[in-house]
Amino acid sequence: MTTQIAVRLPDDLVVALDEVVARGAATDRADMVIRALRRELRRQRAITDLDRINGDDDAELDAWISHVVGPAVD
Repeated sequence: MTTQIAVRLPDDLVVALDEVVARGAATDRADMVIRALRRELRRQRAITDLDRINGDDDAELDAWISHVVGPAVD
């Protein structure tokens, strides 16, 4: 099942999105948005899991987490 939603994106992201589709790296805009959202959700889950394992603030571990899972998407 799918649900259609309306999302406003900055022009530069729409241009980049269309370029990805034009290159054939995604079948359409929705395909790319779905893949990007799934990737971000996996990243968020990984951060949550690592925070649970860590249990406290650890700058070295936090730096490693950022390196492994990448920067947050703004």
